[in-house]
Amino acid sequence: MTDEEIDTSDIPPLDEKFFANARLRMPRGKVAVTVSVDKDVIDWYQEQGEESKALMSVALKIYAEAHREIRR
Repeated sequence: MTDEEIDTSDIPPLDEKFFANARLRMPRGKVAVTVSVDKDVIDWYQEQGEESKALMSVALKIYAEAHREIRR
């Protein structure tokens, strides 16, 4: 599916209220780690191509942020 084929008509426009609550999030430095991952999980990420490590990093970040919000 191309960008043009995606239906975004149900997404409301960003208004002043959105920007009043928006936070600038700058990326922090990366740290190399070694972690054991189930084979089927690493296989799936590697099938995604050259961006597999970046995708794993983003998935972990989203998970951590979601759970950080829950604990507040």
